[in-house]
Amino acid sequence: MRRGLIRTARRWLYIGHRWVGIITCLLFAMWFMSGVVMMYVGFPGLSDKERLAALPDIKWETVALSPDDAMKAAGATRFPRDLRLSMLADEPVYRLTDWDGKRQAISAVDGRAITDISEQQALIVARHHPASRAPRLADIIDRDQWSVTARYDPLRPLYLIALGDEAGTEVYVSSRSGEIALDTNHTERVWNWLGSIPHWIYPTVLRKHGPLWRLVVLWISGVGLIVGISGIWIGILRVRLKRRYGDGRITPYRGWMAWHHVTGLLAGLFVLTWMFSGWMSLNPGDYFVERDTVREAMQRYAGHDAPDIAARLTTPQQGGVVEARFVWLDGGAMMILERRDGASSPVDPTSGAPIHLAQDRLWTAAAKLIPDAHLTGRLTLQQYDAYWYAHHQERELPVLRAVFDDEARTWFHLSPITGDIVGRVDESRRTYRWLFNALHSLDFQLLVMYRPAWDIVVVLLSMLGTMVSVSGVVIGWRYLRR
Repeated sequence: MRRGLIRTARRWLYIGHRWVGIITCLLFAMWFMSGVVMMYVGFPGLSDKERLAALPDIKWETVALSPDDAMKAAGATRFPRDLRLSMLADEPVYRLTDWDGKRQAISAVDGRAITDISEQQALIVARHHPASRAPRLADIIDRDQWSVTARYDPLRPLYLIALGDEAGTEVYVSSRSGEIALDTNHTERVWNWLGSIPHWIYPTVLRKHGPLWRLVVLWISGVGLIVGISGIWIGILRVRLKRRYGDGRITPYRGWMAWHHVTGLLAGLFVLTWMFSGWMSLNPGDYFVERDTVREAMQRYAGHDAPDIAARLTTPQQGGVVEARFVWLDGGAMMILERRDGASSPVDPTSGAPIHLAQDRLWTAAAKLIPDAHLTGRLTLQQYDAYWYAHHQERELPVLRAVFDDEARTWFHLSPITGDIVGRVDESRRTYRWLFNALHSLDFQLLVMYRPAWDIVVVLLSMLGTMVSVSGVVIGWRYLRR
């Protein structure tokens, strides 16, 4: 009876893997091939460096309102999460983001709230983009394939403006605030239909419903994970390394079945870990905490919470400033000047005098971030390590790491130039780094430091995974034809 049960269980294991695998192998093949594309062409976005490059110099002589006046006009009852000064077409404006995510734009000329941007203003904004040649309005959209995610909701609807350059660059300008929200070019748009869109199952009709999209991808990747486990199990059951099959073969299969069996054994562990890490990327069960720093911690770090910083604003001596951010640090006010090339420098907002941030001041402010914990580690990172690296994104160096002994074992990363909190990770996020980034993208320090070693390894493993998937598709198609 026991042998009969085992035989029946094996039979259903083979049948289940065969028929469910017909669909999942199509998905596997798509994921492996699109993943290779994503190695070199990411989903369109707007980095901070790109955003600054598209801003004109601030016309300080036209700034009539102080930051305090702007916060009063916006009705701020505490210092906002973000406060900055930049140009909107030919007019300087203060942009405020509250702790609840609400955004406001206040004219620095007359204090009026800016809530509606004309087509002409949007075209002037677009003309300052480095790729601008002959900008024209292409469309007014609420949501499309490239602006599908919820991060753009406060900025909708969007002016879609074609810049007329050879790369086919298009920019999205908010009709509410006049900010450039996103830019894309022809190469990105074409290759993403072969990369990120199929890989993430990202069609607009599904992705615009965030919770539904997450649930669909969780189930699809979860089923794929089960198919991968069953495939490895079957492969091990059917392989013979000592008492081999006829002609000295290790597999009982021939043709495409043999290819599927052998390549599945060779790439099985990679396929399985890749499927598992892809499933983990969606944070099932919401186990991994968010990386955002809560308002209370930021207020303790700033040492100030009232809606004031400078009743009188002094024009800085430095030229070429495209944006000014206003922040508090350990009870001291700062205006951080941003230039088009991404360089930052803090100055006193009322005198314009440069501010040099001593590390002792930063450590003193950092010690207040978690009041019930001790600052047990003060590290200055001169090189990237396993938790602070720039493989898929730009990250500042050197950077300070403040290590706490709280229950979550939290680390904060601080900019030694501006004092900004540029990163926060705790024990759960460090675990996530290994369960997702390391397993899914092979972001191991030894590989990413010596490219193209990373490219070669990932492409070869993806080719093996594609062979497993394509052979499974062929086998499935033959079964369906019967």
